[in-house]
Amino acid sequence: MYDLRDKLFELSDDKFKTFHSRLCPNTDNIIGVRLPLLRQLAKEIAKGDWRNFLSNSKEEYYEEILINGLVIAYAKCDVEERLNYIESFVPKIDDWAICDSFCNTLKFVNKNKEIMWEFIQSYLKSYNEFEIRFAVVIILNYYITEDYIDLVLKTLDNIKHDGYYVKMAVAWAISMCFIKFEEKTMAYLKDNSLDDFTYNKSLQKICESLRIDKNTKELIKSMKR
Repeated sequence: MYDLRDKLFELSDDKFKTFHSRLCPNTDNIIGVRLPLLRQLAKEIAKGDWRNFLSNSKEEYYEEILINGLVIAYAKCDVEERLNYIESFVPKIDDWAICDSFCNTLKFVNKNKEIMWEFIQSYLKSYNEFEIRFAVVIILNYYITEDYIDLVLKTLDNIKHDGYYVKMAVAWAISMCFIKFEEKTMAYLKDNSLDDFTYNKSLQKICESLRIDKNTKELIKSMKR
């Protein structure tokens, strides 16, 4: 088996490193490997002795941390074991890109909605910016559905945290709610307890969507605080 760190440096792309570093301004440990390549490596690891890999993995670089998360998502194991690994991984998230890539790879949630909903409740109440973002991004990836939309809007409205990456995640989630459930989300936008920044960002993200018609966008713009 190759040394993972050597492989990552072999796959690094200086132009991508510069580009991605600009997107993640508070992250200074980026090697510069594109996400599809990281996914490919993680899938290979997940087919082998992935438990041993996670027990001995290095976490100095952004890509090493992200691969650990992707392996957890790709590995074949039961729900309880995966949740234990997720619980150990979440405190390592200190970057929006790691958070979001990890969350959207946790496809097991689709078949374990009730269990995962219960699991994320403690993170929604956290004081840690990225723990809350983790929970919100899980919600926007898997719970904006007919069965959960009312609970999702209520949950998003109850999140009170000053962190930029929390507010942006909540705004993103609300925009996705609007795209999928326009009537219910419009009613929510007319009666909510969001702070002005998050509320206005929600409107902005709705207007940025190609799935919203021009007249609706004009109405949304008129609702700005």
